[in-house]
Amino acid sequence: MKIAVVSITRHGIAMACRVVAALPGAQLFAPEKFRLEAEAAAGNTPGSQAHCYTGKVGEQVPALFAAFDGIVCIISLGAVVRLIAPHLKNKESDPAVVVVDEAGKFAIPVLSGHLGGANQLAGHLATALGAQPVLTTASDARETIAVDLLGRELGWTFEATHDEVVKASAAVVNDELVALVQEAGSADWWPRHANGRSGPLPANVILFSRLEDVDLDVVAAVLWISHRPLPPELAPRLAGRLVTYRPPVEQGA
Repeated sequence: MKIAVVSITRHGIAMACRVVAALPGAQLFAPEKFRLEAEAAAGNTPGSQAHCYTGKVGEQVPALFAAFDGIVCIISLGAVVRLIAPHLKNKESDPAVVVVDEAGKFAIPVLSGHLGGANQLAGHLATALGAQPVLTTASDARETIAVDLLGRELGWTFEATHDEVVKASAAVVNDELVALVQEAGSADWWPRHANGRSGPLPANVILFSRLEDVDLDVVAAVLWISHRPLPPELAPRLAGRLVTYRPPVEQGA
């Protein structure tokens, strides 16, 4: 990820030094009046550089949204919400935005927690800073499956419409019965999923080794990990409630 770190106060720039150190290559943005502090904060990390601006921080937001995959703001949460609100488009294209307080106590994903990687970025920063990640998405708060992230760290891709992802995600977090069918890919995805999961799979997620073994009359959604094309006879029965994951072929059939 291309990361921008934004701070607007002297104490915030001191914290930015630690944030940049945890994100080699991150670019630091700060007001011109703090140029010396900003250059010192970025100067010790390879690939990082300080960019100092005149005027208001809000004027920098369009360029930051266009140029970076993630933005770490050492600014109050409320101010960040107001700064980014006019520039939001959709979850597929908006950058990850994380807020870190000046004391380094909390790392808070604000925007694009899953697809954009803000939750993962917050988790990384929390570990590096000794902070508390504040994850409010239901799947992370309850340490269940994040449907749109399943296998992402292993290179899996998924096939589903937005509505199908929403329906499957709702089934997972609302404790409806969900079939997870794994016919391919690495079997150790759960401990590595979405910043790591330490407990067992959720009780409402039932594992299967073949799609044909699932009783489609009783499950609310199906998460299918496979290299196979969908059997034509099952397509009508799975319409609207199937998310298909495609692991790299080298992970096994």
